[in-house]
Amino acid sequence: MEHNPILVIGGGPAGLEAARGAAELGQPVLLVEKEPILGGTPILASYAALTPHMEDAETVMKRMVDAILEDPLVDVRPETQVTAAEGDAPEITVTLEGPKGSEQVTVGAVIVCTGFQHFDPGRETQMYGYYEYDDVITLVDAERMFKAGSFVRPSTGEAPKRVCFIQCVGSRDRQVGNCWCSKVCCGVACKEAIEIRDHLPDCQVFVFYIDMRMYGFWEDQLYWKAQEQKKVQFIRGIVTEITRRGDTVVIKGEDTTMGRPVEVPMDVVVLSIGMEPSEGSTKMAEIFQLPLESHRFIETIGAPMNTVSTTREGIYVAGAAAGPADLEDSISMAGAAVMKAAGFLRKQALVAAG
Repeated sequence: MEHNPILVIGGGPAGLEAARGAAELGQPVLLVEKEPILGGTPILASYAALTPHMEDAETVMKRMVDAILEDPLVDVRPETQVTAAEGDAPEITVTLEGPKGSEQVTVGAVIVCTGFQHFDPGRETQMYGYYEYDDVITLVDAERMFKAGSFVRPSTGEAPKRVCFIQCVGSRDRQVGNCWCSKVCCGVACKEAIEIRDHLPDCQVFVFYIDMRMYGFWEDQLYWKAQEQKKVQFIRGIVTEITRRGDTVVIKGEDTTMGRPVEVPMDVVVLSIGMEPSEGSTKMAEIFQLPLESHRFIETIGAPMNTVSTTREGIYVAGAAAGPADLEDSISMAGAAVMKAAGFLRKQALVAAG
């Protein structure tokens, strides 16, 4: 029983899993990725090790990419974007813009896997000095250093002696309009704190937090390991300003547990930046006429029992395009989206056959 292909938009973890799953069910897949390579944020942002199991990001993503490149049912289109769409599932005509120009393709269902973008900590305020001080970096900057094999002070290239993480930068912040927890930042900070202690056993590592939000097994896999085995120091407090003093950066704020001010020099400050809706997600919402929910991610219907269906039949969303999601969420949602897309196409084929 032949169907129009399932269009998967985005070649990150969710998109790759959706494409693999659909092909395993015998469904032809058209995978569109705007970048020249597959792998999504873990590859494009040079992640070193994935949270929480510390697997090498490049190895994991290569395994996922190879699985679809070897499948004859998956048509991969890198450097290609969806620019227009007409009609309803199972007959949606999409316009693709790629290296060979413009092309129109008819697809039976759509799975939007356009991910997220990292919060820019200098966009709204310079209280953290991200663009002002070389030694104020983000979780993503730290990942790049781990991938390169060394964690150093950017200003000097030397190994730091004191490092701190500041949580909830761009998350849980009504002033910047991001009224949500980005879900992964606490876990990623703990993972990176563990890595710093592994690389630099003599380095003191601190985490300044509002609440440590460790979901599921992350509590045991990351938080307690960081605190008890690696001696990372967790301080409940609010950082209000970062300044420079001599060759160090100084964090100023309040220890909310002790109720006293804090002013501590650090060699490196790591900002735990959160997730925001990606430009691609916003664009796909416009093209496919999908409403956004109140936090500007693509809206789903039927939650919590249905986390992938949108307001348009035959169009689904998976991963962080629908809201903050870790890798486990993204992969699970991709599988659910594939099952719903395949079921929808099967029902349509049975109706057409009479």
